[in-house]
Amino acid sequence: MSPDVLQRSAPGSFHTTNSLPVHRRRAYWREALSQTFGAVDMTVPDEVYSGTIRTAPLGRLQAVTVDGDCLSALRTHRLVAQGTEEEYVVVKLLDRGVARLEQDGREALLGPGDIFVYDMARPVQLNLPQSFRTKSLVLPRDVLGLSESDMAHVTASPLGPGTPLGSLLSPFLAGLVDGAGTYLPRTSELMARNVVDLLGVLTDEVLGRSSADTPGGGRALLLRIQAFIDRHLADSELTPQAIARAHHISPRYLHKLFESENATVGRWIQRRRLEECRRELARRGSGSTIAAVAHRWGFASAAHFSRVFRAAYGIAPREWRDTQVIDT
Repeated sequence: MSPDVLQRSAPGSFHTTNSLPVHRRRAYWREALSQTFGAVDMTVPDEVYSGTIRTAPLGRLQAVTVDGDCLSALRTHRLVAQGTEEEYVVVKLLDRGVARLEQDGREALLGPGDIFVYDMARPVQLNLPQSFRTKSLVLPRDVLGLSESDMAHVTASPLGPGTPLGSLLSPFLAGLVDGAGTYLPRTSELMARNVVDLLGVLTDEVLGRSSADTPGGGRALLLRIQAFIDRHLADSELTPQAIARAHHISPRYLHKLFESENATVGRWIQRRRLEECRRELARRGSGSTIAAVAHRWGFASAAHFSRVFRAAYGIAPREWRDTQVIDT
């Protein structure tokens, strides 16, 4: 993905073949893929039945969701030399289908839930031989802080959903991509920073380093806690004390971890609940009442929810629902 493509995509873009006549779908799909992935030789079937690409910003990162029938992408030395995409690294979750990835002398066979990384600075080949869905984050290389040696060891080294870290990161990455474009700017920046830390944790896992022995150990624990909070947002009993007990740490240490987020634990929980309520209220066809949505995301009082919603967004929940509608 080139910087020009990133600029054209902001604040988000959407491509789909679904509304096109069958004879126009293949040409449109190849062009949409080229706009999204830059200097890559892209092979798609003669008959394209369905294809959808969504992009959205997440701080300096770009979130991309692709649904398609099958494709093969090849980035050669020649294309690396003539393009500008070498500034980017892609962290990808295979949400549906199977894939084969080749980079840096390694070949990985991938299945649903696998997370993998490839570097646009070097040749890479990705084959998706059947219907698939991928959720990706495109990161500028300069935000990673990884050495070339570490980066070369991480590529084409998948992290499966059956591993402890993979079981945590798969839903975390999926949630970030799905929510990109809906967060407030400050929240987007915090999420983007967490993604960088996530990649550092993944690097430690692949290289066999213990996160507890690295400066990112605290950030790794914070990521796990934030993922835990997201899984339990609907629980009205989600408190700092309960979170600390679940992670075998003291409440004092829990609050210290959140100092880097410029928010208390309670404020973080409230912010995430508000974001989920805001997204659900904007969803087309939702017949839920304001009180039902608030309760579903852990607010015990509809009146309290309305007050904090207005304080956060400058608009009442009912007004937001009536004026801000997004397609799902």
